[in-house]
Amino acid sequence: MSTTDPDALLGPADIRELAAALGVRPTKQRGQNFVIDANTVRRIVRTAEVKPDDVVVEIGPGLGSLTLGLLEAADRVVAVEIDDVLAGALPATVAARLPDRASRFSLVHSDAMHVQELPGPPPTALVANLPYNVAVPVLLHMLDRFPTIERTLVMVQAEVADRLAAGPGNKVYGVPSVKANWYTEVKRAGSIGRNVFWPAPNVDSGLVSLVRRTLPVATTASKTEVFAVVDAAFAQRRKTLRAALAGWAGSPAAAEQALVAAGVSPQARGESLTVEEFARIAEAKK
Repeated sequence: MSTTDPDALLGPADIRELAAALGVRPTKQRGQNFVIDANTVRRIVRTAEVKPDDVVVEIGPGLGSLTLGLLEAADRVVAVEIDDVLAGALPATVAARLPDRASRFSLVHSDAMHVQELPGPPPTALVANLPYNVAVPVLLHMLDRFPTIERTLVMVQAEVADRLAAGPGNKVYGVPSVKANWYTEVKRAGSIGRNVFWPAPNVDSGLVSLVRRTLPVATTASKTEVFAVVDAAFAQRRKTLRAALAGWAGSPAAAEQALVAAGVSPQARGESLTVEEFARIAEAKK
């Protein structure tokens, strides 16, 4: 790891200056809120446990606040940016502020939801300040597409962080919680105030840590089959599973049969089940 200039990271004045030079106004449509606090960046990198041999993928780098912090700590950083202006400007920012690390940076100008491959060695970590409006689908896509990602730390809206990290029985436990659990062990890893962003969002943010399961969920059902049960169970979350899974199974009686075979009460609701129980129901479908 190189020793870098403490001023390499971007502060509030740097961010505003860069944005003004590029004619960038953060847009609600893309959920853009730029991190303007270098200490928050350092905290994220530390919490993500980025190591000198890590290949980190970052989604939505924006003006590069987190990118620079990651590049100081990791072996390589690959940033995926959808915005034309931001994607065009980021390599120059990296070259200007961390010249000795610039060769270890790659930019992919694309929508993260459509990324199928990344340049260079396979990524080992994902660290990102995810745009609020697409956080969950982007996260699940990346975990699915890149199985080499062992550790993930994302900053998302506090409510989304709670939902991702919720366990069975929690009132916010739902589709994102179960699907994230299919791939990883998930936990809340801290809170982030509004004043570290420009513009300041009108919601709090949270950090979520997701560590790849060492052993996948033990099941003969495919991910697609398990996720179909999860989607059906939560589409009508107030209903019992016998009723909620009737469409998926073909009838309430068929749903009941699958539930009993899986050792799950037909009167239970989706919010009380673990990912392993959803997998057993998927296996039991006749």
